Amino acid sequence: MQQLLDIEAILVADPIAATTRGRTIGQSRQGASIEAYVLGDGPLRISLIGGCHADEPVGPAMLARLVTYLGWLPETHPLIRDWRWSIVPHVNPDGAAINAAWSDSTVPTTDHLNEPDEAYDLVAYVQEVVRELPGDDIEFGFPRDPLDRAARPENLAVAGFLGAEGPFHLHASFHGMGLAPGPWFLLEASWADRTVAMRETLRDLVRSMGYRPMDLDRKGDKGFYRIDEGFSTRPDSRAMAAHFEALGDLETAALFRPSSMEYVRSLGGDPLTLVSEMPLFLVDDVAESLDTPRFEKGTEGRKRLLAWLLELVSDKPTDIARQALFEAGVRAMPIRDQMRLQLAFLDQALSLHEPE
Repeated sequence: MQQLLDIEAILVADPIAATTRGRTIGQSRQGASIEAYVLGDGPLRISLIGGCHADEPVGPAMLARLVTYLGWLPETHPLIRDWRWSIVPHVNPDGAAINAAWSDSTVPTTDHLNEPDEAYDLVAYVQEVVRELPGDDIEFGFPRDPLDRAARPENLAVAGFLGAEGPFHLHASFHGMGLAPGPWFLLEASWADRTVAMRETLRDLVRSMGYRPMDLDRKGDKGFYRIDEGFSTRPDSRAMAAHFEALGDLETAALFRPSSMEYVRSLGGDPLTLVSEMPLFLVDDVAESLDTPRFEKGTEGRKRLLAWLLELVSDKPTDIARQALFEAGVRAMPIRDQMRLQLAFLDQALSLHEPE
């Protein structure tokens, strides 16, 4: 498939160049500005957002560079001539501020090319990470209908922006996972048959970079159905609510609003919606042979593993704690490699569309 994005050029771009024009579309609960960018004016429409979950900083960092890159391109470039980009690099500035205690703390590493890179500090992460609970989750907080003004102000701002720009052909929400065996890619279920070549290309890329696709079959739990190795359908708010209803937790079930993917599809057309899930930290096979919780699906599995890691580093000097985590089979994934795979996912999706 044709490559449209110059991924390496994006990686070296400054985050949001001053010459790139954006506009404030609203404010967060704490009064921080939410900025949006529209670039290009082609017939194909694409929406991109990042940062929905407070503890997932790589998506916003990548989108900030992508905005600058697109701003460099001439009007004749296919990405500008054929596409109209609606981008909100960070929909959750309050979440970013809460997690700055660890997300601003990186350690040197090397990427898959053995080039210098940065990674997040796992010790700081397990000690400081904060994630929103259902009801405050921005990804599942979009208005149920035009009269739903009780949604978070961030969701109302992004919904208003996207509603004015849609309908879309392609939408991506860039997410991450704290700890996982490898990258995971989520797709619109109705596009499964149209993404066979795309999935093969991405799997080959993941392996060529020295990683393994996360192959998880959640059997429909919360809307996740395995498509094939490394790929699942994206989650769904109705399935999320049904999960908690089945547990008898009707209060939590009632908190779920549509996701950004569902909201974009409500604007019309048949958009391909994507969710990238890049691990901040990789759980290796070593972890499965030790007296530690194995990587488990869902929120509860994540909590158990995080609690075990926190116990492992408690009351230890930082260097000793880092060594203990390394021996436990957990290592940081280089940030630039995470961005490469996010961009490759997007690039493959772009290639599935042709100008009308």
